[in-house]
Amino acid sequence: MWRLGTGAFLDGLRVLDTAALLAALGIGAATTLLSAWRWCLVARGLGMRLSLKDATADYYQALFLNAALPGGILGDVGRAVRHGKDEGDLGRGVRAVVLERTAGQVVLLVVGAAVLVAVPSPVFDLLKAHGPQAAAATVTVALAGVLIVLGLRRLRGGRSKAAGAARTGMSEIRAGLLSRRSGPGVLLASAAVLAGHLATFLVAARAAGSAASLLELAPLLLLALIAMGLPVNVGGWGPREGVMAWAFGAAGLSAAQGLTIAVAYGILAFVAAAPGAVVLVARLLARRAEAPVAEPAAQPAPVPALTVAPAPAMALEPVVVPLPAIRLRARTRVGVAA
Repeated sequence: MWRLGTGAFLDGLRVLDTAALLAALGIGAATTLLSAWRWCLVARGLGMRLSLKDATADYYQALFLNAALPGGILGDVGRAVRHGKDEGDLGRGVRAVVLERTAGQVVLLVVGAAVLVAVPSPVFDLLKAHGPQAAAATVTVALAGVLIVLGLRRLRGGRSKAAGAARTGMSEIRAGLLSRRSGPGVLLASAAVLAGHLATFLVAARAAGSAASLLELAPLLLLALIAMGLPVNVGGWGPREGVMAWAFGAAGLSAAQGLTIAVAYGILAFVAAAPGAVVLVARLLARRAEAPVAEPAAQPAPVPALTVAPAPAMALEPVVVPLPAIRLRARTRVGVAA
């Protein structure tokens, strides 16, 4: 904003029309359905029950919360906890979501790396300019991966708690991602979801007036998608805009146009996730309707007042003292006195 001003941000709002919003909504429906199917495959591979209908509703809600809350992952945390509690295994529910999201990120990184290396782009120019450093970084990452795999294999043979966790993790990766039952579907769904995100970016680019070909835009858009995977954004905003502005400027295109495309994509992505708000509100209302209504406490029965009949009035009777007794007492007193 300091370098380019607010004009590029406002242009991202102005360039969108009804056709672009409807296109984003349709593409978002397709990618959400495919993502939910991928989640079903991974969860069933781990021995959990998850219908496509419930997975789609949960995914829409998660996408909306990811787009509305900081970090970009709180919605995924919510659907993982919800599914885990429903199945009675919170840990397995969380691991299913982690594996499902990891599959999508791995496909994005592999495709992105291949395109960025093979197609002319700012990243390609940087790699050529810093060849030795890039080669050293690549070798370091490869060696780190080999060491991690060897360490996990050695750890699995132990009897410690960490060894048990490693065995469980490796077995769940094989069952959820690499098995014949779920592996091809997970790969197909991840590739299709990536294509949907690129299509949404292309809609934003065309709405912003970019005339660049798909071959020119593909590496720049993939770079922005990789930056979006960093959990340091605020409602999806942050690294995407910075990377797009830099990439378009480095590629000889307009940096302001790159920022406008990023802003337009952010709005289209939010529109595509908007049905999640409907799911969220409907579930809140259903939960409130199902909540038991507290009955008012029963009032104790009133204690009847005791009715005491008044005692009957009695006439006062005179006290009669016999005269002989009085005389006797008088004589006795006289004798005593004498």
